[in-house]
Amino acid sequence: MKLLIASDIHGSAEYCRSLMEAIKRENPSKVLLLGDLLYHGPRNDLPAGYAPKEVAAMLNEIKGKLICVRGNCDTEVDQMMLDFPVLSDSAMLFIDGMTIYAAHGHHEFPTLEEGNVVISGHTHVPVDYVKDGIRYINPGSVSIPKENSWHGYVVLEDGNFTWKSLDGTVQKIDN
Repeated sequence: MKLLIASDIHGSAEYCRSLMEAIKRENPSKVLLLGDLLYHGPRNDLPAGYAPKEVAAMLNEIKGKLICVRGNCDTEVDQMMLDFPVLSDSAMLFIDGMTIYAAHGHHEFPTLEEGNVVISGHTHVPVDYVKDGIRYINPGSVSIPKENSWHGYVVLEDGNFTWKSLDGTVQKIDN
């Protein structure tokens, strides 16, 4: 199974269009969105191409591919615009022999077993590290990357995680 993982679109139609192109190019079985889909939030400047209604329309077109968790900027009003569930705080996935806990990342993670994977967004900074036997993955942000990172996503395929910028260029994680 091929899974594309993205987070923190924050209502940017411009970057959501680029994400839609990446989804078409990558052709994943499913797309995991880690929250903060439509609203930019009070701590962020407006992202380029801010148009939450357009983002909702684009995401609704691929609703059958989506697995989503709620971000700290996602509300019941957002759910009213979207044709797929976005208000679950977390999801458990079982892919390629891995147990994956997915959440936005603004709450503490539950106690997990060694060998599990935690995938989260929220910080807008790509990461890949292991602590206490648990692997932590963050794809960064689609629209508002921080700490000199790129607009991007992660692909999980055959048990391997690959970070990419929205144009498909493979990126290296330095942490």
